[in-house]
Amino acid sequence: MNQLAQKLGLSPHVQFHDVYTLDSNPHIPRPALALLAIIPLTRAWSLTRTAEDTNNPTYAGCGPDEPVIWFKQTIGNACGSIGLLHSVINGPAAEFIIPGSKLDDIRHRAIPLSVAERADMLYHHGGFEAAHRAVEEVGDTRASEGDGHAGLHFVAFVKARGRLWELEGARGGPLDRGGLGEDEDVLSSRALELGIKRVMGGGEEGDLRFSCLALAAV
Repeated sequence: MNQLAQKLGLSPHVQFHDVYTLDSNPHIPRPALALLAIIPLTRAWSLTRTAEDTNNPTYAGCGPDEPVIWFKQTIGNACGSIGLLHSVINGPAAEFIIPGSKLDDIRHRAIPLSVAERADMLYHHGGFEAAHRAVEEVGDTRASEGDGHAGLHFVAFVKARGRLWELEGARGGPLDRGGLGEDEDVLSSRALELGIKRVMGGGEEGDLRFSCLALAAV
């Protein structure tokens, strides 16, 4: 993940750290800028997702007033790359994008576009594809793990405008999970309860393949 992030243009002053437990992670500098979770698609979670997406209005956000930038995934074998993208171009992480980089170009081009136009732009963005393929070739398999390992989804949790957002390209749009205080980041107890623990609480079938990466300073 860190190789792909830097190839796309994320500053080396931040990186993804392994989250070993949801209770205490003293090795991760705070505030954590984003949480990227790899989650098994259990039957219970699948039903919850379908019901939620069906009940929500069709997402049509675009423009500078959009609280987060969300990409509908149309690229095969790129679940992890889309999750990374959602993590680094939203919220405080965007401040660490190197000017003139691929990430900078993707972010600025995406802002005014509709959902369909944004997906098409990313699909045809040569820099994004080249970085994704280069990392795959050197063996950074976690960048595409969501599609390469059946039933796993990459879900990004970011804080933007005082809210916790859940972002996944396979959903119907970004999901507002609730408010966070000024002193609460994505690893705060409230953010974890509103986000990843909510999903884990609805698990079943003994699937324990949850894992998380936190984006934070080096």
